[in-house]
Amino acid sequence: MDNGISEIRIQGRNTAVPAAQICDRTIIVTGTWLKTASVQDEAFVQGEIVPNPELAITQLKQWERKPDIFTFSQKITDLSPKFVYHTEWDDFAVIPITTYEDWFRNRIKKDVKENLRRAKREGVEIRTSVYDDAFVQGIKKLYDETPMRQGKRFWHYGKSLDALKELHGTYRERAEYLGAYLGEELIGFIKMVYVDSFTKTMHVFGSHKHRHKRPTNALIAKAVEICAARKLSFFIYGEYNFPGKKTNSLTEFKIRNGFEEMKYPRYFIPLTAKGRLALHLKLHRGLQPHIPAPMTNALLKVRSAYFRRKFSRDFATSSA
Repeated sequence: MDNGISEIRIQGRNTAVPAAQICDRTIIVTGTWLKTASVQDEAFVQGEIVPNPELAITQLKQWERKPDIFTFSQKITDLSPKFVYHTEWDDFAVIPITTYEDWFRNRIKKDVKENLRRAKREGVEIRTSVYDDAFVQGIKKLYDETPMRQGKRFWHYGKSLDALKELHGTYRERAEYLGAYLGEELIGFIKMVYVDSFTKTMHVFGSHKHRHKRPTNALIAKAVEICAARKLSFFIYGEYNFPGKKTNSLTEFKIRNGFEEMKYPRYFIPLTAKGRLALHLKLHRGLQPHIPAPMTNALLKVRSAYFRRKFSRDFATSSA
């Protein structure tokens, strides 16, 4: 088995991790104390995520990288567990696709309908965009609006055009880029990747300066319209719940825009004694799920206050 290297993004940075080709999948290993093997870009893999789990497990145990745990999931279109491995349930925020009219009339909240009308009144136009330098320049301008997003440092603030071109250029052969435009100015975009019979977002972003024009609501509406026209089964927008957060503004935004929680099975297979111990102690997902929600919320507030003060100071210094 080869001992290759693959690049993944951790907190917005390209990070090299061990990798190997197993069962026609790129398997990567992450973690330090507990080394976890998983399928790279699992959510965007077409076909069976792991075509032959038993063969994959055998080869992973022989790999000199010696991962402690192997994890993989089933597709959102295949919800009944098929294997006897240790099973837990992950979730996605999903819109089951019927028709655009059904989504508009029956799934979204009243305020979202008004937001869509507002976007139209404000002159927001949604159209499929060509992935070229002009489009990436528009993305860079959006990213450079503010160094802070959702109470923390924004990872893509100040990134070079080449870095952003690489970041957003993955899976271009089966991706669609939707842009929200005000005249010729890009004020929001969605990148969605087609996977088998559904599509999943890879990036959803709206202008901070033009947020009152509701470009993100308009982008989601257009994405649903496209999914219905292509007769896809689901439109997926990331996770539904987030570990340690009982309330979350992004989850609330998804609910109001017609997304619902859909759970799918995830398997964890220990490959070493350390992996078996971690699974027994329920440490295989790290420490974050064990932190009480009130403590998580308090820490998030502290982090948000810290970055607000920091960026206020930095802005004052740069303006002096």
